[in-house]
Amino acid sequence: MEHRKETRGIGGIFFDDLDDKDPNEVFSFVKDACSAFLPCYLPIIQKRKVTSLGRTCLQEDTPYTQEQKEWQQIRRGRYVEFNLVLDRGTQFGLRTPGARIESILMSLPLTARWEYMHSVEPDSKEGRLLQVLRQPQEWV
Repeated sequence: MEHRKETRGIGGIFFDDLDDKDPNEVFSFVKDACSAFLPCYLPIIQKRKVTSLGRTCLQEDTPYTQEQKEWQQIRRGRYVEFNLVLDRGTQFGLRTPGARIESILMSLPLTARWEYMHSVEPDSKEGRLLQVLRQPQEWV
């Protein structure tokens, strides 16, 4: 929460933070995480798929507003900031002599946006997301 008083996201696993754990405990943790992934992710895919002429494909044209697109771009900008300012792997790569900088920066989004003093309505979806990012929950 050092940067902009927000967390990078609502979850994630940094395996280098598990270096001091018992290897069997880490392996058990990874198996549990993998077992939970599909039951959580498949309903999202089911909601977004479209069946056409007997074939199933992901929906390509989920409607969105201009405001939603701008919000996405602003959040992508935050992702860029976090990666460049705080990410240990990115910093390590950028400081490595002879590093291929483009290969390190390829994980950044192609487009992003920054707006000076941007704000959102507190009761909007965007405002609720910011509340979560500013008041993180320790999941484990």
